[in-house]
Amino acid sequence: MTDPDAVPLDQAKIEALAEFAAGAGHEINNPVATIVGRVQLLLRSETDPERRQALKVIAGQAYRIRDMIGDLMLFARPPQPEPIVCCLSDTVRQSVQKLQDEVHQSGAMVETDLHPSVPVWADPVQLAVVVTNLVRNALGAVEPEGLVRIATQPVDQAGRTFGLLTVWDNGVAMDDEERQHAFDPFFSGRQAGRGLGFGLPKCWRIVTNHGGRIEVHSSPKTGTTFHVSWPASR
Repeated sequence: MTDPDAVPLDQAKIEALAEFAAGAGHEINNPVATIVGRVQLLLRSETDPERRQALKVIAGQAYRIRDMIGDLMLFARPPQPEPIVCCLSDTVRQSVQKLQDEVHQSGAMVETDLHPSVPVWADPVQLAVVVTNLVRNALGAVEPEGLVRIATQPVDQAGRTFGLLTVWDNGVAMDDEERQHAFDPFFSGRQAGRGLGFGLPKCWRIVTNHGGRIEVHSSPKTGTTFHVSWPASR
């Protein structure tokens, strides 16, 4: 399952990203806060529906900038996980249930094949973030009536037990360059069908912080598959 072409960010790049995020966060958040404050002030007295809608769009885009900077800072210096024994299959069920509105909007079919007991040593909140982002990534790639399959099972690797999470979709495939940089924040070459942002980089950061591994395989013929190996013990 090892992908020899996968090139994750090294620690030096992450530290450089952390320094950039800290400086950019301060410099960007101040004008963003000013924009949002001014928009809120104008909304109080604005009665024209079109102008009110335009102001709300401005505020929404400003909040988006704030959230992107926040994601960048969390990626570079994430909070320490507080792991406990969790059931990977239960987390998948709960996450898919919370995403039902998004599943309905996408028009996709989601199938699950979940082993009854897949214990993993994980921060439950961060584990749910990984599952949710991988499913969202798949939903964003498939066409209406497309298919997403999610499976879990316990596996033994190098004398240790892991929980294996597999998320497959038959949507937009990645080319070699996109696959190689799938976990890089804001990789500019990523196809529109997979979206920009921090979904996949966030997954990589959380998984590796827990001592796990995440890999992606993608081709137009076989679809796109993410494999996550998550340790079952400390």
